[in-house]
Amino acid sequence: MASWSYEMAPCTLQLIVVKPSLSYIMNKILGILETIRPEYDFTASRDFIADAMLDSFDMVTLVATLDRTYQISIDGVDIIPENFQNLDTIIALLRKYGMQP
Repeated sequence: MASWSYEMAPCTLQLIVVKPSLSYIMNKILGILETIRPEYDFTASRDFIADAMLDSFDMVTLVATLDRTYQISIDGVDIIPENFQNLDTIIALLRKYGMQP
């Protein structure tokens, strides 16, 4: 009677991390903003606060959504209008918390 044996070849898994592009992140943030305040075109403003597109409640809602989406925890001291003026300031805030495009 024949006997069989098998050898297992070593297997290596390689994890490839793909970072989202800046345009992907901007579009994601725009989508979040449009969910919070669908009546505004956030691409047409350089100052969401001065243009009365976001109020303090909206900022808190945005922070909670960013925290969940990017698995970060934005400190209360950073929930100030200057950090939510436009897409650039929001992205700068996300970078402060380790989110790198």
